[in-house]
Amino acid sequence: MFRPLTPTRLTVDIVVAAVFFAVTSWFHTPGSGTVEIALGLVVSAMMAAAVGLRRLSPVLALSVAWVGAGVQMAGGLSPMPSNLAVLAVLYTTAAYGTRAVFWVGFASSLVGAAVITVYLFASSLSFSFGVDDAVLSLAFVTYVAATFGLLLAWTAGALVRTALRARTTRRAQQRAEAEAMAEQERVAIARDMHDVVAHSLAVVIAQADGARYAASSDPSAAPAALATISSTARAALADVRLLLTQLRHREGDGPQPTIADLEELYAQVRGAGVALRVDVDPAPPGEPPAAVQLAVYRILQEALTNALRHGTGEPVLVGLAWHPDRVQLTVTNPVRPAGRRAEAGHGLIGMRERASLVGGTLTAAESDGRFTVTATLPVGGPV
Repeated sequence: MFRPLTPTRLTVDIVVAAVFFAVTSWFHTPGSGTVEIALGLVVSAMMAAAVGLRRLSPVLALSVAWVGAGVQMAGGLSPMPSNLAVLAVLYTTAAYGTRAVFWVGFASSLVGAAVITVYLFASSLSFSFGVDDAVLSLAFVTYVAATFGLLLAWTAGALVRTALRARTTRRAQQRAEAEAMAEQERVAIARDMHDVVAHSLAVVIAQADGARYAASSDPSAAPAALATISSTARAALADVRLLLTQLRHREGDGPQPTIADLEELYAQVRGAGVALRVDVDPAPPGEPPAAVQLAVYRILQEALTNALRHGTGEPVLVGLAWHPDRVQLTVTNPVRPAGRRAEAGHGLIGMRERASLVGGTLTAAESDGRFTVTATLPVGGPV
């Protein structure tokens, strides 16, 4: 029943109601009698109360205005300046009232116009023979004018109501879009975090296992393995710090590797003890889009990480073919009989998402003891 109002708005409404009462009461000068003046002040007070309540409770303001009008008609008072409060009340019922109050205000406009007309011309109209056409015409014009005036105030409130709803809808849409963008950023960060940490840990584990097995036969292999572990861990830590910075500050940029960083990636995999054969034919004709470079790097990073985890130690084949309109990427490695399936794991899901983000496709399947990842990514045009 009561709408929440800020203290400032509530104070303004109270002051406006007080000023309205003071101004309209000034017109009730001694004239016809004390009773008439007293009734006029009561009506002005009720109309001022309706003005003060119009935004706090439109339905209560409308009720008070109707009661004030009833007192006025019961006392036989003529129209007075305080009746202008009805326009303000009808405006707020349309602008701020509930759906029911909205339509009650509309009905009050039509009924109020009829009541005004009947009240003003009841003594002049006669429904017996000899009706004065001039009076009847004037009554009709008065009804039309009253209806127009009351509905005009109600319509203005309805337009404001529509504007307020549109603004609320727009704000809700903006909040939803912001939340969706934030969620996309969180997913992207999580995907980058998985790629960085999974690859780096795979290299570290492979180096640690190799150093442990070679320590007894070749003690000199341990320092090289530890150096690779140290450099890989430091690089991973730097990337993770950048990703966490991006998570805390949305304007921050996370690590964005390019195809120029692929040689370092290959070196890490070879340093982990995996025989890696890379075939690039044809080479990139120019500078590929940054999004495609990032997708190629991340897909290769995840595919080589999977080869480290699930491979047999036999050579891993990497093929890159940079065509004018697309790049074709293939990673093939032998897997153990108990190797994982293409549908399982976040890594494969992430690779497919990487490909789809740039409009490409990716498949991963195991056949005849070999696991193959194939991706086709558009470069400057459809595949």
